Amino acid sequence: MSEAKTPTPTPPGDTYKGWVFKWTNYIKGYQRRWFVLSNGLLSYYRTQAEMGHTCRGTINLATATITVDDACNFVISNGGAQTYHLKASCEVERQRWITALELAKAKAVRMQAESDDSGDDFPSSSPRITQGGGSQNSEVQSALRTLSNKVEDLSTCNDLISKHGSALQRSLAELDGLRLTGEAGDKIRQVTERATLFRITSNAMINACRDFLTLAQTHSKRWQKALQAEREQRVRLEETLEQLAKQHNHLERAFRGAAQASPDNKGAAGPGKGEASDEDDDNEFFDAMEEAPEFITVPADPQFHKRSSSNISGLNSELCADDQSLNEEPLAMNQESPSQELVPLKKRRTRIPDKPNYSLNLWSIMKNCIGKELSKIPMPVNFNEPISMLQRLSEDLEYHELLDKAAKCQNSLEQMCYVAAFAVSAYSTTVYRTGKPFNPLLGETYELDRKRESGYRSLCEQVSHHPPAAAHHAISDRGWTLRQEITVASKFRGKYLSIMPLGTIHAVFEKSNNHYTWKKVTTTVHNIIVGKLWIDQSGEIDVVNHTTGDRCHLKFAPYSYFSRDVARKVTGVVMDKDGKAHYVLSGTWDEKMEFSKVMQSSRGGENGTEGKQKTVYQTLKARELWRRNPLPDGAETMYYFTALALTLNEPEEGVAPTDSRRRPDQRLMEEGRWDEANAEKQRLEEKQRTARREREREAASQRTSSQSEEAVDEDSVTDPSLKSAPHDSYLALWFERCEDPITGEEIHIYKGGYWEAKERGSWESCPNIF
Repeated sequence: MSEAKTPTPTPPGDTYKGWVFKWTNYIKGYQRRWFVLSNGLLSYYRTQAEMGHTCRGTINLATATITVDDACNFVISNGGAQTYHLKASCEVERQRWITALELAKAKAVRMQAESDDSGDDFPSSSPRITQGGGSQNSEVQSALRTLSNKVEDLSTCNDLISKHGSALQRSLAELDGLRLTGEAGDKIRQVTERATLFRITSNAMINACRDFLTLAQTHSKRWQKALQAEREQRVRLEETLEQLAKQHNHLERAFRGAAQASPDNKGAAGPGKGEASDEDDDNEFFDAMEEAPEFITVPADPQFHKRSSSNISGLNSELCADDQSLNEEPLAMNQESPSQELVPLKKRRTRIPDKPNYSLNLWSIMKNCIGKELSKIPMPVNFNEPISMLQRLSEDLEYHELLDKAAKCQNSLEQMCYVAAFAVSAYSTTVYRTGKPFNPLLGETYELDRKRESGYRSLCEQVSHHPPAAAHHAISDRGWTLRQEITVASKFRGKYLSIMPLGTIHAVFEKSNNHYTWKKVTTTVHNIIVGKLWIDQSGEIDVVNHTTGDRCHLKFAPYSYFSRDVARKVTGVVMDKDGKAHYVLSGTWDEKMEFSKVMQSSRGGENGTEGKQKTVYQTLKARELWRRNPLPDGAETMYYFTALALTLNEPEEGVAPTDSRRRPDQRLMEEGRWDEANAEKQRLEEKQRTARREREREAASQRTSSQSEEAVDEDSVTDPSLKSAPHDSYLALWFERCEDPITGEEIHIYKGGYWEAKERGSWESCPNIF
């Protein structure tokens, strides 16, 4: 039974294994388990035979703490998530395990730090070095090399002390086994006591050395990168300060030139006096910056650091548009460049009329609708919110800055994280929104022009009525395009309402040419008849990069009263084309999403479904990807609209006659005139039914006339509405039907012309639907 007491000696591969007693519970107490220490991971099994197939648990020593309780007990904890209470058969065996674990931990920390440095944000060497920084850099490099050598020396001493201490403990254990009496026994006991004191002192020194070693190895390269990052930041600051100072000088010269050219001066000063030489530019630059440097704001976005001199006036225009304290300076600048006009950004509304308190017997309307599709149920506006489904679809762009950040990513896997976060963020606006949006009329459109504020334009059009389908296209100056066609299938089940969006969402990035697709999950509205309405999202999303083969699998966990998990939980894993995990995503669809870089993965932990083992990912510290914007004040009386949703139905000049903002029943409902809105809604629905019957009659008459005149085969028909025409031959105005080359689906893609028609103000082709 020596095997049960003594662990196997450590082979060259840094693998250490043996029997250790592990605390299980208060009923069974300590149970013997087979522990294996390998590659910085401590795993355990019930028997040695399980090593090939069933691991009972694993702890990564790189982030674990090792503490000693008493003579034979020790504890290994991984930040509270996992804690092993272990007991060795004797003190010597306990010390062997402690030594092996400490050495494995130091090595694991060193490997993690090196792995950290390989995928860092800042390169170890950069061509951008400030003037006079070469000698400083060489000194820092020399100091880091010296520190690295000392760290290696400490590591060697640490290993030697551990090795010799273990040998001394073995020798003393052998002497103690001789059972000598008399003076020899007393001497041996004295030596044992002194050796114990030496062991305690050595352990304290080893722990201190280990902590220093860990800190030094973890931070040495990070210090170097941080120093390099600071140096690069200083270069960017200097460039930005110089750029801002030149703009300031340019404005001063323009102002002086305009003042001297005014009629009061009668041209006394020649044109040369109104312009300064290059030397004057330099002098004015330094004087201006020394007077008030603290008032200069440096934007964090790198695109502002990299503007060329040709874009200085454009940058200044943006700054002036946001800062009203510079109102006089742009006027002087416009005298030199009259083509650049500063138009203030439109101030969007922040409130809508409060929701009236109307009482309505829901069961009287819904009792005969169980099992039917929601779009075919005649619902009064009392259950609606004052926006249409097209506007609700445009709300997906509330967190468009995630796509802006994704467009800047050099790494496709990091880009995938932002795209996945964008896919999740679309649901954050629904958490309190229990009202149903208006079903769009066929041919209804909605534009969301935020080009000046956020760089993007969006257009939606209702391209089909049964089944209801809306096509959406958004393009941004920041380098991305988003398009989707969503068909909503819904069923009323009595107690709850299920809404299943069908269709694929596409995101294409111009710079990298990466093309992503994903679908939406099911939305469920609970307590339709009795109780307070609440919304849940459940299902799975696969975000696929069709250019690189990368994939992100997101899982929306359905709410369960018996689950201990946080409500509205979302988890995901970003994998490359070979299936290797690189990032783990976690969070909730109503609050925030975080991502963690995967260092290594292993099979272990509790069994998953159907007897399958869960994959354990060892990750770095999580970083925030996205966080929900707070709701505006008084949102509970305004249908829980977000700041963006409050502006969606705001009247605007120049939009198409078919725009949702011009829909009369929706406008009446927003104003609180619900009785009038219900009457107007019935009128619009009847008008739509009449137009549909008219299209059906025209299509039928065309088919009849073509068949009576001559017998032609289907390929000879040139009118697309006559080729296997559907029951409703409606053709969308701004989108054309085609086959998606990526998914093979029949979809509608924006064919252009809308924004050009808006610039011309020519809407003759728009149907009269209102």
